[in-house]
Amino acid sequence: MSPERSTDGDPGKTRTVAESYVTAADRHLAETYEPPMSLEAYVETILEQPHLAAGASTYLLDAIEAAGTRTVVEEGEERERYCFFDDPYNDGEHAILGNTDVLNGLVEDLRMIAARRGKAEKIIWLAGPTATGKSELKRCLINGLRAYSRTDAGRRYTVEWNASGADSSGGGLTYGDVPESDEEDWLESPVQTHPLATFPREIRTDLLADLNDRLGDHPDVTVETDLDPFSREAYEYLEEQYRRDGIEGLFSAVTDPHHLRVKNYVVDVGQGIGVLHAEDEGTPKERLVGSWMGGMLRELNSRGRKNPQAFSYDGVLSQGNGGLTVVEDAAQHADLLRKLLNVPDERSVKLDRGIEMDIDTQLLIISNPDLEAQLDQHAERGGSDPLKALKRRLDKHRFAYLTTLSLEAELLHRELTGETAVWRADSYADLADRIREPVHVEVREAEGTTDVELAPHAIEAAALYDVVSRLSTADLPDALDLVDKALLFDQGYLEEGDERIDAAEFAFEENAEDGERGIPVTYTRDVIADLLYADRDRHHPDLDVGSVIMPRDVLEAMAEGLSVAPVFGESEVETFEERVNQVRTHVSSRQEEDVLAAMLKEKRVERETVAEYVEAVYAWATDGRVENDRGEEVPPDPLTMRVFEVEHLGRFDESHYDGDQPGEAVRAFRNDKIVTAINRHAWESRDEGFAVEAFDPESIPVIESILGSHDWDAVRRTFEDFDPHQWADPPAGTETERVKERTIDVLVGDYGYSPASAELTSRYVLAEVAHRWD
Repeated sequence: MSPERSTDGDPGKTRTVAESYVTAADRHLAETYEPPMSLEAYVETILEQPHLAAGASTYLLDAIEAAGTRTVVEEGEERERYCFFDDPYNDGEHAILGNTDVLNGLVEDLRMIAARRGKAEKIIWLAGPTATGKSELKRCLINGLRAYSRTDAGRRYTVEWNASGADSSGGGLTYGDVPESDEEDWLESPVQTHPLATFPREIRTDLLADLNDRLGDHPDVTVETDLDPFSREAYEYLEEQYRRDGIEGLFSAVTDPHHLRVKNYVVDVGQGIGVLHAEDEGTPKERLVGSWMGGMLRELNSRGRKNPQAFSYDGVLSQGNGGLTVVEDAAQHADLLRKLLNVPDERSVKLDRGIEMDIDTQLLIISNPDLEAQLDQHAERGGSDPLKALKRRLDKHRFAYLTTLSLEAELLHRELTGETAVWRADSYADLADRIREPVHVEVREAEGTTDVELAPHAIEAAALYDVVSRLSTADLPDALDLVDKALLFDQGYLEEGDERIDAAEFAFEENAEDGERGIPVTYTRDVIADLLYADRDRHHPDLDVGSVIMPRDVLEAMAEGLSVAPVFGESEVETFEERVNQVRTHVSSRQEEDVLAAMLKEKRVERETVAEYVEAVYAWATDGRVENDRGEEVPPDPLTMRVFEVEHLGRFDESHYDGDQPGEAVRAFRNDKIVTAINRHAWESRDEGFAVEAFDPESIPVIESILGSHDWDAVRRTFEDFDPHQWADPPAGTETERVKERTIDVLVGDYGYSPASAELTSRYVLAEVAHRWD
């Protein structure tokens, strides 16, 4: 079979699909890398774009800010969030969900470090319990820096040297294996040394002053590091050769393009990013900067000293020079942390007693609570605590478990489906739809692949239970339970009948222990994964719905597994088990809302009708006029208002009216619930102009309630012969049968249920209703 060919729109030109991919890769790399340039050309480049010379902390700050910001709601408050932490360059795979205040604090600290405003000596410390997103942040930083360095605005530069031809002896310069070709005579700085480090300090000071005059609001460029030992060896070798030959313009000779080139590189682990993992071993020096290579030492040792060409430069600081240094699971490297103390202050480490290396890197350590226990082991000694100096330099940012329902639901979606796109919503209503939606997972079994449905509200139930387990009761008002607090944190308000209560009306403590402990998402993910492969028929033995997992199945499995999960203590198990009933009650009410809305879909009021009613009431209260179908200005029709209030609001009957004229209760309702809300909005919009025709009636709680919810009294009025006791198996030809068929169709067509999950949900809801129907 001949390979598939592509013309790219040109019949005269064909090439294989494989060739087109290779061409695309060529184009991608061509956009990433620039040809090497001379030192002079580099200086011209940064004089035009001074930010390209930024130091490590400023570069990280630039990368974060380059991705922009977006507005999010967390704990009931609007916050600006840096999109960088959504992992936009990697389709959101390692996005950090929540913890926006913590991340914003991290950025502010970077801004102070970059501006050299008092925090330059700090080591950023990310602390918090397991499974709170700290490791995801590490991956997000790596992805973001890698992607940013591929852009024109994020180019990162270092130097490479070629000492061949500087003398007639054939000697040269190397680290590692000796090169075999002319191009391989070029050897890059093993620690990404800054090109400006090549200049003598006095000249560099003037150059930086010139750069910083051109920067505007951008933090000043600071290059406080000199050449790394390898580059210094190259520089001194070339300088010695040309000085011996009496060459004038010594610096120009040493940095001639034949000997020195400036090249850009892609920031990645090992080059601009150093990561020390928990399992990494070696002496402190090996882990920090690298180790001497015995064979190379014997080959290169000269004049009785160690030659820095024979050093490996594979330590975490060497790899992270010019960018970011991460110590992962820092409790495993507690011995190393004390040796990092002077790095932010002095910006240098030693390869050996006589060989010092300057370092420019942003230090970041990640730990679970076990590091805190180690740091506090001598706390009772006060001023003589040997770890006090270390603790003073650690700038702590504490990650917590998510306490926002929508974020926890999103995280569970990601864990179970592998979908990584970050949820975006124009309104909370859109977000609420995502929270409640079903999730379908392909499960591979011996007989083949099965599509398992996590019914609507199943993920919501699991996420809500997670969040409720993490909330503190210490600041909980008497009128609220933990589910109420979770909803306030997520949507920013609660609805009680006709009233909407904003989160601002409750004084929750800022330092409450919300998110400090609770059920981690990994536990919940594993419980649901077990359900995906379990014998699901045992939950519903009378129905052929083995591929459906209901919300109550998830909550039951989560509660049952607490006592055997090693991650929880006895007191935690007892607390979490007590809280599951609140979640069951809320999720049941959400299922009931779905079934009611489906049953009464034909009774739903159109928004245009509602808007006409609101406008008419406002005109009635202010002796105003409304526009009729012919475009004429006329008084509001009292009959139209009465019909709307009786049939749609369901609050009044004919006894509340004298003919079409409203009685006292109706008048009070119109003034208190409708007119007052409009006047409040008019006052709030006084600077922008206000027109009742443009007013959103959904902002009035009593009006919003009729746009999407009903009650069982409305079912009684609408379906006089309906009997919920017959729902499981309604007799043929009855009104109950007809209502059930329509309800199942709406649940499937409008609400995302499958026929099986619609059947199970409606049976559960109607069984509860039947108990109180009579």
